[in-house]
Amino acid sequence: MKRKECFWWVFAIIGVCLLSIRCSNVKEDYCCYVNPFIGNADNGHTFPGACVPFGMIQVSPESGNGSWRYCSGFNIEDDSIMGFSQNHLNGTGCPDLGDILILPFCGDIQNEKYKSRYEKEYQKAHPGYYSVVLSDFGVEVELTATQRTAMHRYTFRKAEPAHILVDLQSGIVSKNEQLRTHVIDAEMQLLDQYSIVGKNKVKMWVEREFFYVIKFDKPYIDIEELQPQEGEKAKRLLLSFDLKPGENVQVKVGLSTVSIEGAQEALEKENPDWNFEKVKAQSAEAWNNLLSRIDVSGTEEQKVNFYTSIYHLCIQPNNITDVDGRYRGPNDSILYSPIGEYYSTLSLWDTYRAAHPLYTLLVPEKVNGFVNSMLSHCDTQGYLPIWALWGKENHCMIGNHAIPVIVDAYLKGYKGFDPERAYEAIRKSSLESHPKSDWETYNQYGYYPFDLIPEESVSRTLESCYDDYCVAQMAKELGKKEDYNFFSKRARAYTSLFDPVTKLMRGKDSQGKWREPFDPFRLSHAGTSGGDYTEGNAWQYVWHVQHDVDSLIEMMGGNKAFTAKLDSLFWLENNTVNTGFVSDVTGLIGQYAHGNEPSHHVAYLYNYAGEFWKTQKLIREIFDHFYLPVSDGLCGNDDCGQMSAWYLFSAMGFYPVDPISKEYIIGAPQLKEMILRLEGGKNFIIRAEGLSEENKYVKAVFLNGKELKRFRIFHHEITDGGILEFIMTDNPSKSFLSLIHISEPTRRRGIS
Repeated sequence: MKRKECFWWVFAIIGVCLLSIRCSNVKEDYCCYVNPFIGNADNGHTFPGACVPFGMIQVSPESGNGSWRYCSGFNIEDDSIMGFSQNHLNGTGCPDLGDILILPFCGDIQNEKYKSRYEKEYQKAHPGYYSVVLSDFGVEVELTATQRTAMHRYTFRKAEPAHILVDLQSGIVSKNEQLRTHVIDAEMQLLDQYSIVGKNKVKMWVEREFFYVIKFDKPYIDIEELQPQEGEKAKRLLLSFDLKPGENVQVKVGLSTVSIEGAQEALEKENPDWNFEKVKAQSAEAWNNLLSRIDVSGTEEQKVNFYTSIYHLCIQPNNITDVDGRYRGPNDSILYSPIGEYYSTLSLWDTYRAAHPLYTLLVPEKVNGFVNSMLSHCDTQGYLPIWALWGKENHCMIGNHAIPVIVDAYLKGYKGFDPERAYEAIRKSSLESHPKSDWETYNQYGYYPFDLIPEESVSRTLESCYDDYCVAQMAKELGKKEDYNFFSKRARAYTSLFDPVTKLMRGKDSQGKWREPFDPFRLSHAGTSGGDYTEGNAWQYVWHVQHDVDSLIEMMGGNKAFTAKLDSLFWLENNTVNTGFVSDVTGLIGQYAHGNEPSHHVAYLYNYAGEFWKTQKLIREIFDHFYLPVSDGLCGNDDCGQMSAWYLFSAMGFYPVDPISKEYIIGAPQLKEMILRLEGGKNFIIRAEGLSEENKYVKAVFLNGKELKRFRIFHHEITDGGILEFIMTDNPSKSFLSLIHISEPTRRRGIS
């Protein structure tokens, strides 16, 4: 092993040790506040099944397939279940996974309708556990999981023959016809009457291979292969068991990206026995240790929202290594991680904004592993991941937002990765063209012209500006002055697309002419309706200058003009008829779209222009309308924890508008007290004195007993431990910073 590689593995191991110390002797049951059914309806796209924090397995029911409604495989509004598959995505806007669908049933199936109604009142879900009764079949189903294995327990209540369908062809797809074609290669062996092994090569969002071992604790007495449909490559097996009413069959499934041997080793090391209750308890303990890192005081509803948000946040990124540290990376390369960590499911367009900054506070021992996983991805692929799933790239979003995640970790002092290696990966990804990053065109024009870049030209420019600003900050810290100057200049490319007449970001062609006709309300979507924006419109994207809000204020005409424009965002309605698929632009307050990530920092921008009470009022409105502890309580896709991260930060009373700045912008806390349990035995306590339905405004803020005269709190002030106290009021005119002239400048890093 090279010395620099050994260096960061040592730090990672130390982090694991600190984790065990930090989480010891947790007595309270925080899992009781987690409701995995939140987000299972509407377009939340969450799943209710069992998993462990950052695990490879998410074993969960499936109720439908073949549409956007079923990105997670399950919608609680359905009245039937088709089976239980081994892996799922949390809150995404595209479907994939859903490998190895298993359905237990009694008696004969009529017309091959392999599904059952279920009794929702008897459906249960807790961290690491799910259960349901399939009422048509009289089968009770229970699910639990380890990192790499799923465990099922099926109790057959009826006095009819017991069967289990193992569907190796199934998977979560965009259109039903893809069920026949998404498996492009398959091999399967029946080792004995207890074991099935094999591998599938599948193609949906990404093309990937998985290897599996399926084991039963009782032998099947008969097996039948169902007739395949045209184009199908994998098998559907119908297994029969000799059981009496009330007896059960347990099933274990191990998965690997590398080999059958890897899947088998996962079963042997993580789940060697047939002790369902033991695995269930271990999974719950893992979640409870994590959830206990923040202790909150509030109503039952508030606690459910808060701890469910932590739960959703920490389902991913997913560690996809085998027990021996091997994994399949980009280009089907088999690679090795000495500490058994390689994280994928990186929804970086979403998660760079708040989820990854929150990981640096909540699970700091994971941060070096996240970064090194991205660097390893770059080593093989040639550029940093954009949206990575099971080690493969899907290129579905824009920007190069692994960059802010890596720079944030570096600037916060994480030392478990080689900074020069990290910077070279960042620089290469910012200078060498790859899908959706055409740097030759960008450098020539200083923006993406819409006649040369026909989709998302404005959004791609704005998102690239933020990445360039991040590159500049790391270059500055490393003493790379020439790079610092180059990327600082490129970080101001957004000024080329600011239309001084409409005061919106507007498409411009290669001749420097504005987009005509221009409808600022029309929503764009690259995959369906095209347009200059990414899942949004001009009103939503004009605020995407996270790194240089002061300049945006100046371009708008000063504080009053800026806040007037912001006011308009929140009350403007429109009658524009949109074309194509735009269902992910949701959670609307006027033109503000909380259900989609580019809007997430916008409510906090009033602070920069001195109208702090408006930020505080909006945060309460978003909480009251868009985060409810019910199945349709999320206003948009949870997007791998980003929606949850916004909630968690905002409940604390601050938010990372500029995620790499090491500073958080003050908002308004939504719970009376919380304790962040940090590394080294330190606590950071947040209190909201007088908080109530009416008292939603902040009158004063004290940090460690000293009144705060700024609208920022710094990362080190949290990690050092201490007390942040908010004094709440019902009077917006007494909002604490309204008493202070807005003279504190935004510190512009790399903005020339």
